[in-house]
Amino acid sequence: MENETRKFIIEKTQELISAPSCSREAKEAAQHWLETVGSEQETEVTKKYLLELESDIMPIDMLIAFAESSKGIEIFGTEKAAAILTHAKQIKSAGAQYCDCPACTAAAAILEKKNLFF
Repeated sequence: MENETRKFIIEKTQELISAPSCSREAKEAAQHWLETVGSEQETEVTKKYLLELESDIMPIDMLIAFAESSKGIEIFGTEKAAAILTHAKQIKSAGAQYCDCPACTAAAAILEKKNLFF
């Protein structure tokens, strides 16, 4: 991986870790990846990190379905769930494929560079 790409991925990984919407599993994978950058373990850990990001990033249709669900309303409350639903539909109509929370935004940026890792 080129230094410029590595620097970008490190920056986005740090953003991911600090995002309140980031899952515990993604934070752990991100932290482990940062700890192995430049080591012999980097390639193996990178593969696991990317798999975690792919499983954690929220597709926009899934966000819409969750915001509309009784579980989403239970977690967010009626007003916030409605606001999330409206926002999600707006960004979907503008072409968004994923949720635009800080964690998903960082994950998407990292995954866009996936082919440059190896």
